[in-house]
Amino acid sequence: MDAQVANWKHAVEKLWSAPSPDWHGAARLIAEIAAASQDDTLRRAATQALPILRHASVPRAPRPTLDAARRRLSIVRDVLHSLAAPRFGRRGVVKQLTPDQHYRQMLGLPLDRRLAATEIHQAFKRAAKSLHPDAGGDTKAFLELAAARDALMHPPGKRGE
Repeated sequence: MDAQVANWKHAVEKLWSAPSPDWHGAARLIAEIAAASQDDTLRRAATQALPILRHASVPRAPRPTLDAARRRLSIVRDVLHSLAAPRFGRRGVVKQLTPDQHYRQMLGLPLDRRLAATEIHQAFKRAAKSLHPDAGGDTKAFLELAAARDALMHPPGKRGE
């Protein structure tokens, strides 16, 4: 798929850089992209550009039509560029939470600062209202919530373990 996107990008760049593009060739290329693309954004951009490119391919098309065709071709060009651009870093990698962060998330507490015991207890009471078995909640979920409260109230480093 990447080779196909690169080929399409090269062809669109060629059309874009021409002083007077071959609008009939552009319409054929964009129709191919609209039919064969696996990416929803690219397919949508190509499908929306196709009618104006066909109007621009008519001999002696009016100037506003040619300008609109160039703008639509530009949108397809931008989408192709974003698909073909190299991706750096760790995008898309799901960050694993530490047990402490998981407990804080369960209780709806902030992840980035120290917590007082009263904050932890109030967050537990707030979350327990909906998860308590007497209120129609799940016993297992309530026990996990209680374990999260206990782990935050008495971390292993404080107990001397």
